[in-house]
Amino acid sequence: MAASRIAVASVSLTHFRPLSSASMASVSPSLSSRLVPQPPDLIKWVRREGGFVHQSLKIAQDGDTGLGLLASDHIPKGSELIVLPHNLPLRFDSPEAGDTEEADSVLVNLARQVPEELWSMKLGLKLLKERAKVGSFWWPYIGNLPEVFSVPIFFPGDDIKNLQYAPLLHQVNKRCRFLLDFEKEVKRTLDSVKPEDHPFGGQTVDASSLGWAMAAVSSRAFRLYGKNLTVGTTNSVPMMLPLIDMCNHSFNSNARIVQEQDAGSMKLKVKVVAETEIEGNVPLTLNYGCLDNDLFLLDYGFVIASNQYDHIELKYDEALLEAASTVAGISSENFSSPSPWQKLVLTKLSLHGEAALLKVCIGGPEIIDGRLLAALRVLLSVDEEIVQKHDLDVLKSLSAEAPLGVANEIATLRTIIALCVIALGHFPTKIMEDEALLKKCERESSKLAIQFRIQKKSVIIDVMSNLTRRVKLLQSKAVSQG
Repeated sequence: MAASRIAVASVSLTHFRPLSSASMASVSPSLSSRLVPQPPDLIKWVRREGGFVHQSLKIAQDGDTGLGLLASDHIPKGSELIVLPHNLPLRFDSPEAGDTEEADSVLVNLARQVPEELWSMKLGLKLLKERAKVGSFWWPYIGNLPEVFSVPIFFPGDDIKNLQYAPLLHQVNKRCRFLLDFEKEVKRTLDSVKPEDHPFGGQTVDASSLGWAMAAVSSRAFRLYGKNLTVGTTNSVPMMLPLIDMCNHSFNSNARIVQEQDAGSMKLKVKVVAETEIEGNVPLTLNYGCLDNDLFLLDYGFVIASNQYDHIELKYDEALLEAASTVAGISSENFSSPSPWQKLVLTKLSLHGEAALLKVCIGGPEIIDGRLLAALRVLLSVDEEIVQKHDLDVLKSLSAEAPLGVANEIATLRTIIALCVIALGHFPTKIMEDEALLKKCERESSKLAIQFRIQKKSVIIDVMSNLTRRVKLLQSKAVSQG
């Protein structure tokens, strides 16, 4: 199913606030346009409602990443940059005057039907409710939200295919199917609601508006600690943080979020504090997390070049291992017919038996998934006694220097290199072709799709280079010892 089916044409804002949203294909390449052409001044609103914004902060274009927060002058380390009082973050359970119990219960019942992994849709329902409501307390914030988000659910169908990576394609299609199914459920629920209890002011809610809300939350919300009124406990609660969510991402961020409890009350303040000295015209950045490019693109709509946390998913499969061993010129019957003691080790690694977890990865900080590395070391060994002398943690570690011998290690690494060759062959284009296509690209979604697959292929190539160096060192060591 193509994600373009959930997108509809944009409707200009008039005296009411319609919930339809634009697709990426129907707007200009610039992603800096706001929901309304001239939105309210967000900094002034935060200050007016009791918040604090450092006098040297401004909203401005941040390179190719769109609008962001920039320092207009030098800011010392440790300075408070933004302080939001308890009433400014948008939560699903935020109480507000004028809400009826019936309208609230409709949202709560709809939210119960959202899978936990798509938590952003739950808060998205509240966001849509506030977007539809004339006079919403949060309108100055909502009016500043992007008109369109660069996440794959809004890509045209051909750009979804151009991602060329099955695990991400699965997640995109899963979200698109959910939105189409949830649209039907929302319409069915709202058909039986009295006009005065309609949470969206009587407006139609379709898959496009649901997708906009889900993308707005997934790309901008933070999970912070707060009291969840629906269950009466204090735990991790998704919140949309006005102005704070305009800080762009960096693994080496210059600011961080802290929470403080007001003296004499249970109410929390959310602050952004300068982690380093910040010079003039430097953007404020937060670390969104040690995430791979799948999650950055799926939830935030961007791709990070040379992301040290990016990796490739593979399925642990005997036939794939046999194919890799053939490519590597290594002969072993243990891949398809492991001995009983090898099966026992594979079971401990959760790679054999009914409870097996067969997803393994290459790339990222570990370079090779420890379970895959240990499994290959064991399957390519014929000496049970030597294997039993080693702890599983040692067998799973790439930093452990040839625990089962140099010959075993060389065979293991060559097999993984062959797995990389096979994985690279699953992509229909090569990096040089992608780079040539990228230069001619004008559509933002096409650029993102190409950038994403370039980075995935780069992960594989980097792993191959790393392991090839290790093999050469081991071979040199074997020669010197021989």
